[in-house]
Amino acid sequence: MEQFRQIGKVLGSLKALMVFQNDIQINQRQCCFLLDSLSMAYETIAEEMRSNLRFAEKHTTWKGLEQPLKELYRVCKEGEAYIRQCFEIKDWWAKAIVLYQNRDCIEFHIHNLLCCLPIVIEAIEVAGELSNLDEDQMRKRRLFWSRKYQNEWKDPKLFQWSFGKKYLVSPEFCNRMDTVWKEDRWILLDKIHEKETSGSTKYQHRLVNLLSKNLDDSEPSNAKLLPSTILVGSKDYQVRRRLGNGGQYKEILWLGESFVLRHIKGDAEPLMHEICQLFSLAHPNILQLLCGFTDEEKKEYFLVTELMSKNIGSYMKELNSPKKRIPFSHTVAVDIMLQVARGMEYLHSKKIYHGNLNPSKILVRARINNTEGSLLAKVSGYGLSSLTHLSQKTSHSNEAPSYIWHAPEVLAAQEESGSTIGAKYTGKSDVYSFGMICFEILTGKVPFDDAHLQGDKMSRNIRAGERPLFPFHCPKYVVTLTKKCWHSDPNQRPSFSSICRILRYIKRFLVMNPDQSQADPPIPLIDYYDVETGLLNKFPSWRKDDPFPVSEIPFQMFAYRVMEKEKSMVNFKDTSESGSEGASMSGDENVATVDDSFLSVTERNNLLFPESANKRLSSIKRSADIKTNKYPGTPKGRSTRPPQLTRCSRSLNMNIADQMLLMSPRIKRHSGHSSDSELS
Repeated sequence: MEQFRQIGKVLGSLKALMVFQNDIQINQRQCCFLLDSLSMAYETIAEEMRSNLRFAEKHTTWKGLEQPLKELYRVCKEGEAYIRQCFEIKDWWAKAIVLYQNRDCIEFHIHNLLCCLPIVIEAIEVAGELSNLDEDQMRKRRLFWSRKYQNEWKDPKLFQWSFGKKYLVSPEFCNRMDTVWKEDRWILLDKIHEKETSGSTKYQHRLVNLLSKNLDDSEPSNAKLLPSTILVGSKDYQVRRRLGNGGQYKEILWLGESFVLRHIKGDAEPLMHEICQLFSLAHPNILQLLCGFTDEEKKEYFLVTELMSKNIGSYMKELNSPKKRIPFSHTVAVDIMLQVARGMEYLHSKKIYHGNLNPSKILVRARINNTEGSLLAKVSGYGLSSLTHLSQKTSHSNEAPSYIWHAPEVLAAQEESGSTIGAKYTGKSDVYSFGMICFEILTGKVPFDDAHLQGDKMSRNIRAGERPLFPFHCPKYVVTLTKKCWHSDPNQRPSFSSICRILRYIKRFLVMNPDQSQADPPIPLIDYYDVETGLLNKFPSWRKDDPFPVSEIPFQMFAYRVMEKEKSMVNFKDTSESGSEGASMSGDENVATVDDSFLSVTERNNLLFPESANKRLSSIKRSADIKTNKYPGTPKGRSTRPPQLTRCSRSLNMNIADQMLLMSPRIKRHSGHSSDSELS
């Protein structure tokens, strides 16, 4: 309840602030849309809580809501910071340059909201199933929610028709989402022209020329590089420090804002088309190229980008210690991986392949108003190799060899050509590099850092299939995805769109089950990569390279939930049938004697992911021993502690049991089984 109150407090503060919404001079429509979205989400959650929960149980059955509501509170606080940033009128020209192409409202804040809202709704459903109701009411409620996740609703149009308003993806909402960014660009262009006609100074007139050319799509792309005197001729232009060993990168102060400047000498004409193409790119998880200038007489040009703190490799080295090799919690690690995957998904949709993706190209900074160590991650170094951007000092002598991030097919091509220049990179080779980055984020170790072979021998070993080894404590659900990313066969690697969907659902699991630091942490009932494979067969359009609009996220997460329930039902039936054959004591074929709520994590994995018939039979035999609450070899008189199931799996077990009772009246419960009320 406290988290819900805090969310309401943030919204109340925003509503009071937005009384003066007409004073927002940049991204006003997007700020209004963001506030309306947060308010609608709050009202949806309030209605769900009012319909399904009892206030008297706020200290008991509401426990499962704490982490999902805490995640939603973080989304609201970040949205509040964004709106307050747009309210500030100081250094207007700098903010116009930073925000004119910015897509953070839709692609970051609304994205995070639409990822979080289904999790909160599902958590309320789970808590509602555990409410202190009579047996008949509980059965009806579980049946209602089980029907909600039936296969017939796994259609985007039906989902939008039935659940669109609840999940903020109604047609009206989606249409507004598609237009607010364009409206704000038109409004900003009008404001710039107003400043031009309202007696602006000569220097401001040049800034008007800069922004109007970037905002007006009718202008030819080669007009976006303007004279360098606009930059270096500014009275407040100041070089603060040099970045990196090459001396090309500098942190500068310009128009009251800090930026990073790359100063490149030489003839820019051959690269002009590709440089101008980069100005059209805009995504919250790629490093934004804001503007560029040229000095034709001196044969030099200047590129201005946003400033970040450091790269992910340097950040992890600072946090790591001999006793602590994992700097991130599972939730933060998955969030960083998702941001990198989203940035790469966007670049691939523009047919831009990185080719040199490694931790030094993942730039990070602390998220605004966040106290839990979460980071904002951006992909840099994309596009031209000559435009590789480093926003921090690097020591080349301490960097890991570049080949450990390259895919086997890239290493093979480099060996044939004898050079890394001109190597043909593909989207699948970027996926391989992403897998290696995930390994470092999850383990805190550089891949192959402890290998005894380096150089050409290590390169040959990578091409032969050698990969770094995960420590035992890494969760299987992220290890499986990472190994798929660095598969030797490029065709077996997933696309970044698939990776994003899987990581969103893994993040959902972690939010629903935050107790990951215990000895026997909760685990998913099924492999999410298998879910993605099944959905790709169901929805062939998901295989395309173009990223889906964020309005598709609630349906994609819903489809994952439906598929998860289907696969879990099949696994449950298979387990029950095998258990009846291997452990039945009454001879009644309708009696299910395997109760997986008392299986250990290892045994439950063997049942849900059987690798062979022998392993399944051995698991069933062990389940018979569990009936007596003892494992083979347990000292006499000492009972075993039942492992902890996830909240979702507890709910799933109850849903399945209720559905089986409703569908098959002949099923009888064994006298030794717990009742539904005891399980809940």
